[in-house]
Amino acid sequence: MTIQSILGAIVIGAVIGAIGRLLIPGRQAIGWILTIVVGIVAALVGTLIAQAIGVENTSGPDWIELVLQVVLAVVGVGLVAGLRRSRSRGGKI
Repeated sequence: MTIQSILGAIVIGAVIGAIGRLLIPGRQAIGWILTIVVGIVAALVGTLIAQAIGVENTSGPDWIELVLQVVLAVVGVGLVAGLRRSRSRGGKI
């Protein structure tokens, strides 16, 4: 990996994570650093899924890949926020 690809992953992860976080209603109990990490993971996994189903390289923008990444970010942010919320309450519902 080059420094450019690492910086690109961070920037894309930040954008994907922020979009995922904005699509969830209400406040999330996670910080921006964790949001970026979730976004990076969602971007990487979304790209792997797009490659597996053969839609990673299309003419024009890769909308299917982007939608996969954002959906994974929404799920990831929701899961992490839910886990952090339940831990802060001591596991009580």
